[in-house]
Amino acid sequence: MALNNTYDARLVQQETAVGAGVQILLLALLGSAIGMGPAGWVTGLVFAVATWAVLSRALHRSRLRSFGPANRVTLGRATLVGGVTALVADSFESTPPVTLLVGLTAVALILDGVDGKVARRTGTSTALGARFDMEVDAFLILVLSVYVSMALGPWVLLVGAMRYVFVAAARVAPWLNAPLPPSMARKTVAALQGICLLVAGADLLPHSGNVAVMLLALGTLLWSFGRDVLWLYRTSRVRAARPAEQRVLELA
Repeated sequence: MALNNTYDARLVQQETAVGAGVQILLLALLGSAIGMGPAGWVTGLVFAVATWAVLSRALHRSRLRSFGPANRVTLGRATLVGGVTALVADSFESTPPVTLLVGLTAVALILDGVDGKVARRTGTSTALGARFDMEVDAFLILVLSVYVSMALGPWVLLVGAMRYVFVAAARVAPWLNAPLPPSMARKTVAALQGICLLVAGADLLPHSGNVAVMLLALGTLLWSFGRDVLWLYRTSRVRAARPAEQRVLELA
């Protein structure tokens, strides 16, 4: 982030509060436009409050002196994701306007390629910003997989749940927490998930076409996660072997 000389938590927290306010305004607009039911309202409000609380806590712990332009873009994306989440929740009670759902999702996916560029160009890249961006991406994929699964079957949920399964597995196997090397293939596969879910959610293709699109998404995601897990496992084995080798050398 662009750093000042002093740390003032109020300046940073105000921006998260504004983000929550914009989220509620978007919900109000959606509610008046489509007559959103209780499920959509409650889900959208819970998302807004949870995002504000988690982000505020993370900002307080990181002591960032400025929210920064890149995080503002990501917060805007999170607002759109909150709208998509509300629409998907409302779809359990009534048929949502597909055009509106697809439109919000498309803008959120386009902005996914903007915040990173803004961070690099302004020199405001931070670990918190990268984590915020990743969590927004993951939650959007999860919500979209829930929506598409209603038409194609529960197996589509594997696309949205994959990252959360990985995080849960890392609590049992700490070696999964090791940093991964940068990979363009990983980024491409991640971007492909949103595109495939958007295409399937728009329902422009026949049923078999939507199934093929989601099978492509799931297959590439399994390949990407499998490759990363294998790399992490091999790396952990190498690290574990080094102390033993060192002890042998000391005894020799």
